[in-house]
Amino acid sequence: QVQLVESGGGLVQPGGSLRLSCAASGFTFDAYAIGWFRQAPGKEREGVSCINRSGGFSTYSDSVKGRFTISRDNAKNTVYLQMNSLKPEDTAIYYCARARFSYCPDSNSGFGSWGQGTQVTVSS
Repeated sequence: QVQLVESGGGLVQPGGSLRLSCAASGFTFDAYAIGWFRQAPGKEREGVSCINRSGGFSTYSDSVKGRFTISRDNAKNTVYLQMNSLKPEDTAIYYCARARFSYCPDSNSGFGSWGQGTQVTVSS
C-alpha cells in the first residue's frame, strides 16, 4: 500500500525557514518522481516543486524559485522541501505526491498518490 506522510509544518514568522519531509513506503521509492503541492484556503491546489527519481532534476514554480529547495534521500525513502525567506502568501497546506513516472510530469494528473498534508502558516 502506497503511503506518503508529510511532516515539518508549523507557524513561522515572515522571513523564516522550515523544512518539510515526505516519508514514503509501500513502493519502490527510487523508481518514481515526487512532487510537492500546496493549497491555500479558497484557492486551487498548485504545484510547488518536483524531483525526478534520481534527484538529478528538479522543477519549481515561479512563486518559490530561489527560496525553496527540493531534495531526496533514496536510502531513507524521504523527500525534503527546504523553505527559506517565507512569506505570508506561502501559508497553505503542503502535500507531497508520487508521480506515475520516474520523471516530473507536466500536469497534476501525472501524480497518482497523495499524502494527507501538513499545515504551514507564515505570520507575525
